[in-house]
Amino acid sequence: MYHEGMRELQDRYGGRKIADAIAKHRKHLEFTREDQEFIEALPFFFLATSWNDSVDCSIKSGHPGFIRVSGPGQVEWPDYDGNSMYRSLGNIARNPNVGLLFVQLDGSSLRIRLTGKAEIIDDPGQFQDLPGALRLIRVTADYIYYNCPRSVPKMEMIEHSPYMPREGYTPPQPEWKSRDYIRNIIDD
Repeated sequence: MYHEGMRELQDRYGGRKIADAIAKHRKHLEFTREDQEFIEALPFFFLATSWNDSVDCSIKSGHPGFIRVSGPGQVEWPDYDGNSMYRSLGNIARNPNVGLLFVQLDGSSLRIRLTGKAEIIDDPGQFQDLPGALRLIRVTADYIYYNCPRSVPKMEMIEHSPYMPREGYTPPQPEWKSRDYIRNIIDD
């Protein structure tokens, strides 16, 4: 769970015993029932990807249930229409190592980190039941652990984004697709 740079700083600043205790008591390889219920009820999570000097962190969102626990240590979610930059997916295509943070901003719920390997699934047969899905992203955990709650603010969900696909609903086109420098080059 810790590489040599982490260990060096744990030793320099006196954190190795705490880090080892956290790993021993909080790290696991499979989701619990509580983990699954928490993750599948979320309307978003954060995804960190990298390749060489390209590091990216993005929010992935949808209606609760868009991300699902698909195996003991595995999650998957639909990749929806986006801005065509493919920052996350481009990094995954070159380096499957990812970090996910599942958090509900209520100041008290679980916070789950997942470090694992991602794959991009282009076979429509594997995501045809997911409205608006263009691809499926699947992550298999190297390890799962609970994140410290100390800094999580208490916030309130006002409404879901109108751009998130769901059964029986076609999202509107986002404003950015009508900008002068974009509208004539979009492949529809």
